[in-house]
Amino acid sequence: MSSPLLDWFAPCPRGLEAPLAAKLDEIGDRHIDGAPAPGGVHFRGSWLAGMAANLHSRIASRVLLKIAHGPYRNEDDLYELTHRQRWEQWFTSNQTMRVDLTAIKSPVKNLEFTTLRVKDAVCDRLREVAGARPSIDTAQPDVRVFAFLTVNECTLYLDTSGEPLFKRGWRLDKGAAPLRENLAAGILRLIGWTPETPLFDPMCGSGTFLAEAAQAALSIAPGSERRFGFEKLKPFQPMTWQKLREAAFEARNAAFAAQRDLNIFGGDISGDMLEKARANLNRAGIPRLMLKQVDARNMVPPTDAPGILIANPPYGERIEVRGRGPRGEIRDTGRFRREDEEAFARAQPDPADTEFFVSFGNALKQRFPGWRAYVLTSDRKLPGLMRLRESTKTPLFNGALECRLFRFDLIAGSVRNRPAGEPAGE
Repeated sequence: MSSPLLDWFAPCPRGLEAPLAAKLDEIGDRHIDGAPAPGGVHFRGSWLAGMAANLHSRIASRVLLKIAHGPYRNEDDLYELTHRQRWEQWFTSNQTMRVDLTAIKSPVKNLEFTTLRVKDAVCDRLREVAGARPSIDTAQPDVRVFAFLTVNECTLYLDTSGEPLFKRGWRLDKGAAPLRENLAAGILRLIGWTPETPLFDPMCGSGTFLAEAAQAALSIAPGSERRFGFEKLKPFQPMTWQKLREAAFEARNAAFAAQRDLNIFGGDISGDMLEKARANLNRAGIPRLMLKQVDARNMVPPTDAPGILIANPPYGERIEVRGRGPRGEIRDTGRFRREDEEAFARAQPDPADTEFFVSFGNALKQRFPGWRAYVLTSDRKLPGLMRLRESTKTPLFNGALECRLFRFDLIAGSVRNRPAGEPAGE
């Protein structure tokens, strides 16, 4: 007897909906009718489909089980919609829970009060059925309920992921404004990188691009070393989950047995960051990659064959701290004074940054003919700083930080043969 089909939604970083839908298609016949939507992908499938999406998807931020959808006008309508649902079939009153609410153009005026009404409806339902209310734990709950409000409709979801899926469990050391793992994985998919193509990150930082590429090349399931929220829900079947994980480990072992040297290379101006990258790669189960301390202005291709260069460069004070002294010499302090995304968004290139990116652009033009270069940045003026003209630019979000992924096609002879005054990189 086949398992009943359920409705799911897998949110992801904006701009990566199509790559996520393609990845879910690859997971197999465990889901049907996958459809990209703004901010994620809707799909239908069994309980096994939800577990498989959690285990294998590199791009999703969460996997949410749709519980209900209906109209509303006010907080009382939301209470009634939530109270009607059979929460007792998913979890018990002995478990802890939290409720998160997101609203877009909603008429409700107090989101905190509205969240409390949804929470009370869940708790009241369980008290009526089981005689007790679940406790609230906003830090590490057993169960997470999500409510999404539009102008006049509400959708209720049950989270099956627990911690966000970009938290793979391997990255303990990171630098300022870290690149989220699922964004890195989505970018690699978006640019069409395959393991046969050389990949080089000359500003690798804590190694996020490198780890995501290597794990994909070695068929390492991104969720193979972490726990999930569905393990605490009533439909969870440990034996079925164990078989799913065992199949993932078998695929990894087969890939390791067949794999020769990985065409993945990294560099950074900071020796301290390279040590963090090596530690992260080790925790991610990645064999030793070729990492080299290098100033990106002096970089050279790591292979004879052209490939893809990918970079998420630092800005402002982060460049200064990560290795360039006042006269341009390399220095490796390992100190970071900007730690959050807001500071990263505020950072603007100063004259020293301009010199750095002009030199970086020159290195690309002079030493990487035939390569494709991709640069992720929150500064839309970066191509001008690099004196290169982008062939494409794709809007993406690293958390709440709006970025652009610029592509530069580095054609052989573009520097030598261009007329005086004409920008390179065409």
